Amino acid sequence: MSANVRGALFLCIAMACFSINDTLVKVALGSLTLGQIIFLRGMMATAMLVAVFHRSLRLEQLRLMRHPAVVLRTIGELTATFFYLISLIYLTVGFMTSIFQALPLAVTAGAALFFGEPVGWRRWLAVTVGFVGMLIIVRPGLEGFNVWSLATLASVFCSALRDLSTRNVPKQLSTAVLSTVTAFLVAIAGFIAIEPLGGWQPVSAEVLAIVFAAAVFLIAGYHYLIVAMREGEISFMAPFRYTGLLWATFLGFVVFGDIPDRYTIIGAAIVVGSGLYVIYRERITKRAMAVVKSTSTSVVPDGL
Repeated sequence: MSANVRGALFLCIAMACFSINDTLVKVALGSLTLGQIIFLRGMMATAMLVAVFHRSLRLEQLRLMRHPAVVLRTIGELTATFFYLISLIYLTVGFMTSIFQALPLAVTAGAALFFGEPVGWRRWLAVTVGFVGMLIIVRPGLEGFNVWSLATLASVFCSALRDLSTRNVPKQLSTAVLSTVTAFLVAIAGFIAIEPLGGWQPVSAEVLAIVFAAAVFLIAGYHYLIVAMREGEISFMAPFRYTGLLWATFLGFVVFGDIPDRYTIIGAAIVVGSGLYVIYRERITKRAMAVVKSTSTSVVPDGL
């Protein structure tokens, strides 16, 4: 088995883990408040990251967390997490995942607008078409529109802010410290939000186990994501990140009986097609893969 094929396989596993995490969190949200979920899962994830990275954690690097780019990245992570999970209370996993397929397009547009990366007219057209597809999914002003779709869109753009700001994070700051501290800060933000978002609800052993499993799959997803990026070429593997949409749709149907409507299917197909075309254009022009920066080893999303 070639390195590229192994990398694609690991990326598919990572996307499955992220979808399972979303599904488990949605199940737990039926019993716990949003703040509780973020706090408990965040503390569990932090503990696992410390266990994995304990040899790489250097306390002297904590001062680098005050760097403006790190602060901006943390703000993007915190807001993206809250917007995403509050939407998960009211929307289906498959619907939200369909909207989130626009993240690479948002990163491409942001890289061009804020970093001056060269993006030709073909890719700009693909990005525009992709955002049209996203509007078809959300369908603002039409029957079937859900205001919580806007929160999911906000999460997409906050995630793009996180990914773009990571480019200016000091190189001396290790991924281990960045990921662990950010996960801990997300947990603390969840703790602060517990009372405003409904207070502390009784936590049964069964629900606690569900939250723990969500944290395990979240960390496993990041692990296989990093392994995938180290195994093969990003340009070859990038299209396989869209398998997350298939997993989310499948799990949504099996666990919750959710079936995507025709607008979601059409819009998701447009968004995915646009994303694949952007990847294709970047590959044939041998330019930096701006569209998949959010899946590189230097960008480890911590909260979603």
